[in-house]
Formats: sequence, structure tokens, C-alpha cells
Amino acid sequence: MAATRGVMRAVRVFEFGGPEVLKLQANVSVPDPTENQVLIRVHACGVNPVETYIRSGSYARKPALPYTPGSDVAGVVAGVGERVTAFQKGDRVFTVGTISGGYAEYAVAAADRVFPLPDKLDFRQGAAIGIPYFTAYRALLQKGRAKAGESVLVHGASGGVGIATCQIARACGLKVLGTAGTEEGMDVVLRNGAHQAFNHREANYTDKIKEYIGTEGVNIIIEMLSNVNLATDLQLLSCAGRVMVVGSRGPIEINPRDTMSKESSITGVSLFLATEEEMHECAAAVLDGIEAGWLKPLVGSEYSLERVAQAHQDIMHSRGAQGKMVLLP
Repeated sequence: MAATRGVMRAVRVFEFGGPEVLKLQANVSVPDPTENQVLIRVHACGVNPVETYIRSGSYARKPALPYTPGSDVAGVVAGVGERVTAFQKGDRVFTVGTISGGYAEYAVAAADRVFPLPDKLDFRQGAAIGIPYFTAYRALLQKGRAKAGESVLVHGASGGVGIATCQIARACGLKVLGTAGTEEGMDVVLRNGAHQAFNHREANYTDKIKEYIGTEGVNIIIEMLSNVNLATDLQLLSCAGRVMVVGSRGPIEINPRDTMSKESSITGVSLFLATEEEMHECAAAVLDGIEAGWLKPLVGSEYSLERVAQAHQDIMHSRGAQGKMVLLP
């Protein structure tokens, strides 16, 4: 009904700040797809930590105000631009980026950022694919150069990117270790590809990891909270081990000698810097994983658009993530 009236409900940000700057408005114009764009009726939209950094104004990329947040949309194609041939009205799709913003009833996305959503996944799961799985693949394989037989430690493995990393790593033949902050989170990690899980809220959990991996150390660490864990990560690595920094909420002091003693490396990961070729590689791997059946997004907390501020509060301060947080317009 909203599309026929030309307006929709959408979350708008008019100034950078806390969650309270997220304003749900009822009379936002439905965007029109230009020649290479797709208009999607949004059934679900993922919530990612990076969206809270952008909203606060602390992120390197600042959108022009006002804007609508949101990248990971799943829904049904409502219209296409004149040059779009890959999709047609009624197709089930998911995105790894939008142009108009995903916290809305409708969103436009570039056609090359839209992918078919197989029937075996629902829209909520579709909204849990984009940034988490593409980031996990980029961190583990494109930047981390993971190989079958190596070991990987996933810090914060019960969240969206963590679960994606565990599933991909297991499918690629790695030995997978994961951490979570609750017993429930550890169970989730074990059910989604990890061979062993550890509670990172226990004071001695790193000793348990060292005991499990032995003197050889772990080959790769996928780090979601590097401002807390990075210095310790360097102690857990093998020779030529590498830490992939996926998330950080502030600075940390490390001793560079800890990298010298093992010739280890620390690499930052940003999906926004992926080339077109790398994005196509991510997409192909994700779609293959869905088809093969091992890629199964886990949906966590669900929120209406009216509760978007609470969603942003919870994603940064919840005690333990369990799956991908989604908005349901």
C-alpha cells in the first residue's frame, strides 16, 4: 500500500549521536530505481555494529545527513531500472549494500549488490547473510589466506560474523575454535562449526586455549574486539600466525616484539575496500554454501522499526550475542 501512495515508513538520522537520533518517519518518499538499480520491498534488514559507529559520527565514512541506515536487506523485488536484466518484479533477493538505506519498508540497491535468495532460506535469514558472511569470507580467505588443516580462533564467535566465520572455516577444512560470553553462546558456536568453544568471560580462558592448542599455537585469529584482545592474541599465535582485525571499539597497547618473535602479522579487514572481483568471489562462495547446505544463517533478536533505538543499544551492550540481529519493517 505504501508504494502506491509513493511514501513509506523509514528510519532517518538528521544528526550524528546516540541511538536516540534514529527517528522513524511515516511519510518518506519511496525511492525510484535508476537504470542499474533494483527497488526492494524490505521484509527484513540486518543490524550491524558498524551502523552504530556511522550513526555516532565516529566512523571514517560519514554519510550526508539526513540518511537512512542499513545494508543487509532481504525482500521481494518491487521494480527494476531499465538496464537491469538479472532480476524482475517478484524475485526473492538479498543485498550486501543499499543506496537508500535498509531500515525502511522499501530500499534501492545497485543491481550488482543484489543476489537471489534461495527458497530454502527465509527473509530473516536472508537479512543475516550480507555483511556477516562476506566479511567472514574476506577475513578468513581473501586476507587471512586460510588453508585446510590450519587452525582458526574466532573471538566473539556467537555473533553474526562469528557464526559465519565458523561455518565457512569448518566447510574449508580448518580446525575451528570459538569464544562466546555465555554457556548458551558456546552451545551456539559448537552447533555452527566450531570443534571447541571457550567462555571469554572466564579469567583463565586463554590458559584453556593454550592447553588445547599446545605449543604450536593457532594459525589465524579472527578478532571482533581487538581493543580488548589483541595483545593476548599475539601470545596465542603460531609462527607466521596472523590476526585479522574485524572489529575494534577503541585503542590498545601492544608490544611489537610479540610479532617479531613469531614473525606474526596483524591485518585490518574492511569489506568496504573489497574490489569488484573480490565481491564477486565472496558472492559465489556464499551462494555455493547455501546450495551445499552448510551456510545456514542464525537469526538472533528481532525488532520492529519502532524499536530501532533499542536494537542499536542492545547490539553494543548485550551480554552475549546469539546470531544476527534483524529489523522487521
